[in-house]
Amino acid sequence: MSGDTIRLDKWLWHARLAKTRSLAARLCTAGLVEIGGTVVERSSRLVKPGEAVTLCHGGWRRRLIVLGIGARRGPAAEARLLYDELVPPERLSAADPDWERLIVEE
Repeated sequence: MSGDTIRLDKWLWHARLAKTRSLAARLCTAGLVEIGGTVVERSSRLVKPGEAVTLCHGGWRRRLIVLGIGARRGPAAEARLLYDELVPPERLSAADPDWERLIVEE
């Protein structure tokens, strides 16, 4: 891994967008994460600052821009510096059934 990229599952976990790294990986493989408008199929996909990430989970769709990759899963204030919300989170009409299945497996 180069110094300016990180695996998507690790980034989601570092940014506190997923409670565990395994949940972050399952979100990726379930097709609930997009980078630059393309659905991610593997959690090992590398992400770098400047890329747009769309994440659907828990009945919400979040559109983010990656600001940093992070070196660890730190406190929430530190994690919040890793991304910026492009638009406010969008409430989906109902919780995504794929998301419900993923958290039950947790």
